[in-house]
Amino acid sequence: MSKKELTKKEIKAIRQRLVREPRLVWDELGASERKKAFALCDEYKEFLDRAKTEREAVVAIRDAAKEKGFSEKPKPGSGKPFFMVFQEKTIALVRPGKGAIDNGVRLIVSHIDAPRLDLKQNPLYEDVDLTFLKTHYYGGIKKFQWVTRPLAIHGRFIRADGQALDIVVGEDEKDPVFCVLDLLPHLARKSQYDKKLGEAIPGEKLNVIAGSIPIGDRETKDRFKLALLNILNEKYGLVEEDFISAEIEVVPAGKAKDVGWDRSLVGAYGHDDRSSAFTSLKALFDIKDSDRTSVIIFVDKEEIGSEGATGAKSKLIEAVIARAMNVMGHDAGSHKVLDILSRSKALSADVNGALDPDYQEVHEKMNAARLGYGVCVTKFTGHGGKSGANDASAEYAGWLRRLFNSEKVTWQTGELGKVDEGGGGTVAKFLAVYGMDVIDYGVPVLSMHAPFEVAHKGDLYMTYKGCRAFLEADE
Repeated sequence: MSKKELTKKEIKAIRQRLVREPRLVWDELGASERKKAFALCDEYKEFLDRAKTEREAVVAIRDAAKEKGFSEKPKPGSGKPFFMVFQEKTIALVRPGKGAIDNGVRLIVSHIDAPRLDLKQNPLYEDVDLTFLKTHYYGGIKKFQWVTRPLAIHGRFIRADGQALDIVVGEDEKDPVFCVLDLLPHLARKSQYDKKLGEAIPGEKLNVIAGSIPIGDRETKDRFKLALLNILNEKYGLVEEDFISAEIEVVPAGKAKDVGWDRSLVGAYGHDDRSSAFTSLKALFDIKDSDRTSVIIFVDKEEIGSEGATGAKSKLIEAVIARAMNVMGHDAGSHKVLDILSRSKALSADVNGALDPDYQEVHEKMNAARLGYGVCVTKFTGHGGKSGANDASAEYAGWLRRLFNSEKVTWQTGELGKVDEGGGGTVAKFLAVYGMDVIDYGVPVLSMHAPFEVAHKGDLYMTYKGCRAFLEADE
């Protein structure tokens, strides 16, 4: 018996039922939600402008939390929302749920540090009658992207008397800016053109020009350096030794901007990973009352391996859960803390690299995230044979898939490049050690780790929407 030939309409129905087609955010959003997406990104740009360093991000998050009624010193048993600050570079917010915390929490962890240039402990020197500041780059950067562009200085000095001094220079229109010099093309053939791209700008040449007017006369020793020290002393009361007890960061000067005539994109420094920080913070503030306790942690040091007291490798997550138990009226024994964490669901909120139109050959297109197709869910990270990765379970990926589909969150999946092309890691594996369900989740970004990264407003909105759905889910 011959098989009945299917009509085009029947084939189309089969395709719609069986095949997953990528969904463009703009095709999914009505006019009112488009306005919400653009309004959300206006708030986001303001956040980026306030939070160019991890310390500044903590201040911005803390101030927003206080406005929303979060307390820094909640009373035991009060059940009130609260926040905890760690060394002024990491912050956690907790919104206790109506149900028992024993069943686990909803946890979102993002990082608030970003690639940059840090001043060395002894940075000041003069050469050929100019004054410079020596730097050591922080995180994975392309060094050539940091030359001949306006730079700003942000950071903190601890002076000899123990007093802290915070400075920001280069962001106000009236401020001077700084820059790293580059060699003119006329003389660059042997020094740069004949070298590999990663070697053309040595790290030790990322020196920031800071002045050119001397003090004294020709007999004065180091008179250009001394002139700059005199300016810093008169303006801030600083001496050279104060640089040793300082954290001074050199970052791109200027504000976050809309990109494109249709203003559909956001260009800025720090999408990685302050896009995740902002969207999770906004979601926490906007959620309805939930049975589950919501915990949002903003960590430092992710870009250098999550090391140190303020990174995700530290035990601060246990301190946050212990405080949450105390505020909710429970004894916080260490075994109970670990049991709660093992029962929790988490999002490792971090960006992924979007398919680059000009360099498509480094991506595996079937499994690459694309700008404008929603928040990216990344089941595993790492490099090569998934080395250094968290690899989320099928069950957890399925739970998140059902949740996002039911809440009309436009989402996609993505890997960071072809199998043997490169790769990268996130904080997910440091959460997974507690036995919790965790998966990577965030905004696809073009020009990631550059001084000016590009993100899609629709993706940012869907990242917020997904965070909110995750925190409100009762299951």
